[in-house]
Order: sequence, then C-alpha cells, then structure tokens
Amino acid sequence: MVSTAPARTAAPNGTARPPRNARPNGQWKIDGTTPLNANEELKQADDGLNVRARIEEVYAKHGFASIPGEDLHGRFRWWGLYTQRKPGIDGGRTAQLEPHELEDEYFMLRVRVDGGALTTEQLRVIGEISVDFGRDTADITDRHNIQLHWVRVEDVPEIWRRLEAVGLQTTEACGDVPRVILGSPVAGIAADEIIDPTWAIHEIARRYVGDPTFSNLPRKYKTAITGHPSLDVLHEINDLGLVGVVHPELGPGFDVWVGGGLSAQPRLAERLGAFVREDQVPDVWVGVTSIFRDYGFRRLRNKARLKFLMADWGPQKFREVLETEYLGYRLADGPAPAPAPRSGDHVGVHEQKDGRFYVGAAPYVGRVSGATLVGVADLAEAHGSQRVRLTPHQKLLVLDVPGDDVPAVVAGLRDLGLEAEPSPFRRSTIACTGIEYCKLAIVETKALARDVVTKLEQTLDRGDRTPIALNVNGCPNACARTQIADIGLKGQLVTTDEGVQVPGFQVHLGGGLSAHERDEAGLGRTVRGLKVAADDVADYVERVVRRYDEQHVGDETFSEWALRVDDEDLA
Repeated sequence: MVSTAPARTAAPNGTARPPRNARPNGQWKIDGTTPLNANEELKQADDGLNVRARIEEVYAKHGFASIPGEDLHGRFRWWGLYTQRKPGIDGGRTAQLEPHELEDEYFMLRVRVDGGALTTEQLRVIGEISVDFGRDTADITDRHNIQLHWVRVEDVPEIWRRLEAVGLQTTEACGDVPRVILGSPVAGIAADEIIDPTWAIHEIARRYVGDPTFSNLPRKYKTAITGHPSLDVLHEINDLGLVGVVHPELGPGFDVWVGGGLSAQPRLAERLGAFVREDQVPDVWVGVTSIFRDYGFRRLRNKARLKFLMADWGPQKFREVLETEYLGYRLADGPAPAPAPRSGDHVGVHEQKDGRFYVGAAPYVGRVSGATLVGVADLAEAHGSQRVRLTPHQKLLVLDVPGDDVPAVVAGLRDLGLEAEPSPFRRSTIACTGIEYCKLAIVETKALARDVVTKLEQTLDRGDRTPIALNVNGCPNACARTQIADIGLKGQLVTTDEGVQVPGFQVHLGGGLSAHERDEAGLGRTVRGLKVAADDVADYVERVVRRYDEQHVGDETFSEWALRVDDEDLA
C-alpha cells in the first residue's frame, strides 16, 4: 500500500518536522477573498467599473496630471483605455523604465465589437472619432476590436457619447474582465453555417458586459463562439470556445472547449465533451466564467489565467464542477467538430445564403485609418449594404452586396487600401501594435510586416501558392499569436556577430490551429539559437520559404515540412 500522507522532513536536530502548509493560490472558494497581491487589493478597494464617473467628472475636466496612478495604470483598462508609449524610447529600455517613464499623456482606446458585427453607421462614427480625436489612427485587431490612438482624457466623455449613441461601447474592452466575444464574421449569412450564434453573443453581452458580477476576475477572460464549419474564431486559444456541431439526436448546437491561451506560457484549450443547445449557451458562459472567478488562481498574476486551472483540474473535473455546482443539470455528451473544409479568414468574394455576396478584404496587418473606415461605410451604402464585419485575422467584410455590384465594391475597397484579391502573403500576415504605441513592445511590427509582405510579393508570389501565415509580435506576450503561425516572430533584442544588440525576433515555425488543411492544433517549434535581426526578417522569410518550395513532398504544408526537417533547414 502506498501512503498518501504528506512526507515529514527531518529538522536540524534530527526530530521530525511537521509538513508545511501549501501557500494559498487565492482561489476565492477555497482560500477566501483576502487579497494576496497589490493588483487584487486595487480591484477590491474599488471596482474598475466605478472609474468612469471620475473620468467624466474629474479627469476630463482637470487633465492628465489629475489622474492618480491606481486609476491610470489599473482601473482605466476597465473602460478600454491604456496609456500609449512615449515616442522615441527604444526597445532596449522597455524593461528598464517604470510605466510613468514609458508612457505618454495620450491613450489607446479600444472599441469592443462583440461578434465583429458593425452597421455602416457605427463604422462611420468610429472613423469620425478617429479623425476628430485620434489623429486619424485606427487598427483592426486580431480580436475584431478597433483601436484608436492619441486620445486625450479630456475628449473621452464626448467619444463615449458618440459611440453609445449608435450602440457601441468601450466597457470592459481591457482589464480583468470578460473581453470582447469573438463571433463568426459570417454568422447568419453563410449558406454552409451549422448554427447562427448571433442571439447567444448578443444575450451574453447584453446581460453581463458591465455587470459587477464579473468585473473582478483573476485575469482577462476571452470567449469565442462560431457556428461556421471553417472554425473561424480560434476557439483553441480562448478561455471558452463554443464551436458549431450537429448532435445525432438533438440537432445543431455547440461543442465546448475550455482553457486556451498563449502569451509566455501557451496552452491549447481542451474539449469537455459536452453538447450545448443554443438556449443553454448563456448559462454555460455564466458557469465557466463563475468557475474562473471563484476557483481561478489569484496569488501570482502570471498564473492567473483559466488555462492554469484547467491544467490543474483537467476537463473531466472541470465539467463535473460546471454541471454540479453551477448549472444544476448535466449536459449531453456530444461530437467533436469536423475538420474545416475551407479557410476561415473569409477573404474574397463569397455568396450568401440569400443570393447576395459578401466581400472580405485585407488591409496591411490591420492598419487602416479613420478616413478609411468612413470611406468603407460610404462605399458599402452606395451599393446597398448597411453591414460590415471584422474578423480575428485583422480583415474586414462588406455584407449584402448585389451580384452586379461586386466588381465595383472590390475596386472601391482597393482604392481605400483594402484588397479582396490579396497576395497570399498579404492575406496571411498579421502584426500586433508594436513599439509605435505599446509600452511592452521591444521592436516595431506594423511597418516591418508591410515591408516584408511587399518584398515577398516581389520575389515569391505566384498564383497557386497556399498562404503561409506570418505573425509578427513586438514582445513575448503573443498578442499576434506567435506560437500558432507557420512562421511566428517574437520580438526581442538580438546580438549581431559584431556583438551589438539590435531589435530582432525569436523564430517559431510550424504552429497552427485546427483549420483548413490542418486537422489538429499544435504549437510551433523553436530552433536553438535561431534569432533574426529586424533588418534581416524579409531575407530570412524568403530563404526559408524557398527551402520549403524545394524540399516539400507532395501536398505537404509549410507547417508539416517545418516540423519534419532538421534544424539546419530552418536556419
């Protein structure tokens, strides 16, 4: 018989020492709610949602200097506001300076777009806000938000007024809260859709965004819901993913995935094996979110994401707790999603189930402008459309285009810098905000990625090439999903042969999620010592893609090749 009692260790005098108690993890249902670090103390002292009144009544009237640090560096996030990086501070100083030394007196403002769905009126309002208050900046993010920059705190109340007048908000766009809900960009319009998740997304957002019940989670909490067979919302890297499936007896519904996330310690979500009917989706969302709130680890911030609880519990225990403690009923067992039949980026021209068309177009790595957004709204309306969608791939779709108008919409988008017939490199490259605005970044990303795409278009483009995903990230936090790209670039300082430190990247190769031409998700590999200076990225990517062209066997994908070959082939 093997004893399960804790071991007793010998004290210095030879006597038995009683076992030490394990340190509490800050799990509210187990350890109580006493804060165990400064961040938890800040959240308990005053809910982040409460800062809005101070922004409107104090800080907007008295300016940046009137904002205390606990609001500026903490609670402002609950309303989508981060201070942006002061220009001229190089990446080598990112980890050396305090936040107040890195930050400018301007903000990044994130507009949350749950489900990625916008009316042309809403898109125009965001664009006009960008022009009026954000120096014409706008980025479509890889969580289908829109980010603006150069925002002054004095202008925030008027920005909120304009957004909320058309049904938009920045509430909980950042912070330790439920972030924007990813939804299929073709929800409700795709002919091959399994189930439309629109009602469930709207119901969750309506009931729980801004609700104090979930405004103090251990860390950020990300949800993705799709009913489209292309698996177009990256469910395997979200805290909660719901994917459309057809149950043999119960019909269309959703398969449940929990515990995904990247950053410095990546982990893919796991299936619970449970089937969720459409009407059960809000209950399941509340249950999983409540588990995170009540059992999530709060003592150490770098261990506070839901993925760490899932790693500790496993899917069987997680499902048991969800059903017994939170739902009060058992979910049916259900099937896993089928392999994706086509790409989930929705770029190009596609017929809708009503006979009209949607046009998916690619900017360069999500970078647009306020004027561009206004132009897209005008173009869509001129051709009978009043709906656009954002994607988790930094793309934009114009819906409801009559067939005869498709060529004019494609041309009009091209004139605005959005390409519906992009090269495979422009189509498959994404980049995070980078050192231009982000206080965490070490290297520049957006302009670099555009330059790399331009060179690859000149040297490697051919009509039949399958897109090779290139993800460019300015720091180790993986906002641009470094570990799940064919070629992922993680920003850091690298040392040249001359011993000089310069901006550069660690290279990840062969990663990807379940998608078209890839049945199973997997994280990319790193090659020991493989780091590339920023100035050499285009040459490196060209070199490794040429090797793939020369060495791959049959229909072997880039990821399959990159995971198979020797390190020397990837250098």
